[in-house]
This record gives sequence, structure tokens and C-alpha cells, in this order.
Amino acid sequence: MTDVPDRTPLPRDFFNRPVLDVAPDLLGRTLVRHSPDGPIELRLTEVEAYDGERDPGSHAYRGRTARNATMYGPPGHAYVYFIYGMWFSINLVCGPEGKASAVLLRAGEILTGTHLAADRRPKARNTNELAKGPARLATALDIDRSLDGTDVCAPADTPISILHGTPAPRARVRNGPRTGVGGDGADHPWRYWIDGDPTVSPYRPHAPRRRTPTAT
Repeated sequence: MTDVPDRTPLPRDFFNRPVLDVAPDLLGRTLVRHSPDGPIELRLTEVEAYDGERDPGSHAYRGRTARNATMYGPPGHAYVYFIYGMWFSINLVCGPEGKASAVLLRAGEILTGTHLAADRRPKARNTNELAKGPARLATALDIDRSLDGTDVCAPADTPISILHGTPAPRARVRNGPRTGVGGDGADHPWRYWIDGDPTVSPYRPHAPRRRTPTAT
């Protein structure tokens, strides 16, 4: 018998905790995207923690900017950024207001609205690939920079909400280095995923971009 996911919204207090507590606790929770075309629901299966100005891998490592301002709170808001000039990624802000920290949503299983996600991800070979990776997840859910700062704990009329869902059993939660993070932040074991879940993205270490030699 399969448990029915709890549809109670997560309160702001859930996010007002240290990022390394919030990140693994998000696994199994339900993200609801209330899009103009209809709702899409996703079970979170993979996330990464970024701990602000003490974390070399974080956008906030060098302090507040116009781009990362949402990371400084309040908790329970979406931080959306543009990457590589072509993709968006969504994070959930946590910790006390004024201290930058957020959890990157890396992958998940589409529960409802599969046809909507598939329309946005026509190159996906199967449903497991619809939100397998942060850029794919944001694309499938129609998330872009216009949703930066969205209050996911708002009582109503919010484009993104997070429900209690079915938290992943602790025995199935794994952690390891974050994908694509280099430098001093490369070894932080702050990527969390549900072991054996087919929607989890493959781990890839940081690969420095090659520079084209200049003519002499």
C-alpha cells in the first residue's frame, strides 16, 4: 500500500533553519508549480546546499549583489538565476534573514502535469528525464528569472508552493560532493539524493573551461 503524500504546505519555520538541515529534509517533498497552463507537481529527489559567504561554491561567497540579493532572505522564497546564458535554476532560500543560504533543486519526479512538462522538454527520452538536472527541472516547470523572490510559503495565489509530501526515509538519503563545483568548494559533501531513484542526475566533477589560445 502506497502512502498518500501529505498536501499540507510547509511553513516558513521549516526553511528558517541551517541549510545543511533543510537540504536533506527537502527530499520527498512535493513542489507545485501553478503555471498559466495548469498545475505541475514534482517529488524532489536530489538537491544541493549552498551556505552563503562561508561557502566558496556559493553565489554569495563574495557578498551581496543585485543577482544574489534574494539569497539573503527572508527564508521560504525562491532564488532563480540564469546560467551559461541559456538556462535557469531554482533554489529555496533558508536560514535566518540576512544570512545568505539556499538549496538548489537538482532533480525530481513529475507526479502530475506530465503532459505539460513533456511539452516543454520534447527531447526527454522518458518521464524520468523530464526534470533530471536543475536546468531540466526549471524548464519542465516553466520557471524563469521572473519568479525570483517568489514566496513559496504564501497562503494563496503563489506560483510555486512546497507541500509536506512524503519525506524520504533517512536510510535512503545519500550525500556527496556537489556537481560541477570547483576550487575550495569542490569537496563539500552537500549534494543529497534518494538512493536508487531513477530521476537523480549523474554526478559530474568540475571541468574547467578550455580557453582558446591566442595567436602570437
